Amino acid sequence: MLDWIKDQIGDFLREEDGVGVIEVVLILVVLIGLVIIFKKQITTLLDNIFKEINNQSKEVY
Repeated sequence: MLDWIKDQIGDFLREEDGVGVIEVVLILVVLIGLVIIFKKQITTLLDNIFKEINNQSKEVY
């Protein structure tokens, strides 16, 4: 019985299934932080892109 408990504890400590979840969460935190830091620049860039799309679409009509 004691050996079985030792084996179960050892298996639990070696298990790495949660590592992938932690990595994804950390990547999301970094991306959200970058978006917050560069929000003004991203908004300006997207505004310019949509203005250019609208200007070029007017040439088609």
